[in-house]
Amino acid sequence: MLWWLITIPVFVVAYIVYTKRKRRQLVEFGDPELMAQLMPDASKSRPTWKFCLLMVALVLLIVTAARPQFGQKEKTIKRQGIEVMVALDISNSMLAEDVAPNRLDRAKQMLSKMMDNMVDDKVGLVVFAGEAFTQLPITCDYVSAKMFLNTTSPALIQSQGTAIGAALRTAMASFGTAESEAGRAIVLITDGENHEDDAVAMAKQAHEHGIQVFVIGIGKPEGSPIPKAGTNEYMKDRSGQVVVSKLNEEMCQQIAAAGHGVYVRCDNTNTAMRALQKELDELATAELETTVYADYNEQYQSFVLVALLLLVIEFFIMMRKNHRLARMDLFKEKSDN
Repeated sequence: MLWWLITIPVFVVAYIVYTKRKRRQLVEFGDPELMAQLMPDASKSRPTWKFCLLMVALVLLIVTAARPQFGQKEKTIKRQGIEVMVALDISNSMLAEDVAPNRLDRAKQMLSKMMDNMVDDKVGLVVFAGEAFTQLPITCDYVSAKMFLNTTSPALIQSQGTAIGAALRTAMASFGTAESEAGRAIVLITDGENHEDDAVAMAKQAHEHGIQVFVIGIGKPEGSPIPKAGTNEYMKDRSGQVVVSKLNEEMCQQIAAAGHGVYVRCDNTNTAMRALQKELDELATAELETTVYADYNEQYQSFVLVALLLLVIEFFIMMRKNHRLARMDLFKEKSDN
């Protein structure tokens, strides 16, 4: 709404142009001094004052429409839910288009639906390629989770590869050291290609810490070329051959088995989403505490009151001089008799 403030300079320029044109027309019509005598009630300043009041009132109304808020307070909310860390593969191979629109975007769509189904659960996001880092710490703020999810792309990590073990380790650390009775799960979404570290051992370690590892394999075993962003070409290896990225289902299944979770292949249907949701629904829920910042105070009321006061004042200011008011002298001293 604050973009409407751009109209204020436009109105000011238009008013200045209009005023100058009007004065020029009066000069062309006759002698200014004679015109002033013929129009003794005409006021030069009142129209300008009325315009200024209107502009200030308009600014206040625009600010009001933007709903200014401040004054937040921190509070702790207790909920019954589970804790889920998502480990999302953002390597270049996730740009393959064997699932529509491509592997990465399809994964984002599925995760967005998963978050829509969450009510009292906590969710976090780890992204990885050749290395892994926490994109979003575990939280109940699904709006922020979706925002961070939408901004993920292969450009976030320069080091290419598929460091699944590092991703699982980072996801485990994101749960914190405190024990919880709530069910904990890591949802790993990857094509499993170019696997670089011992992800199976890390999945076993996650299970030992009470964390189940669910794996969503995205892509097709027969593979697909990887398009170059902004071109009609595909990525090639050093020998000039087109790179074909294939889903490594065997590796994904081994990771899921080690983490005592399930493996599901994601395609262009909602089968994977339903299977994952079923598994998450079976996890034990427990009381979770989260700190949120809420209760913003609306501050538009004062802006509205001032704007209305200025509009009332502008309404009662006449364009012409008021001789009755002009004769009033509130500060005239009484003469001594």
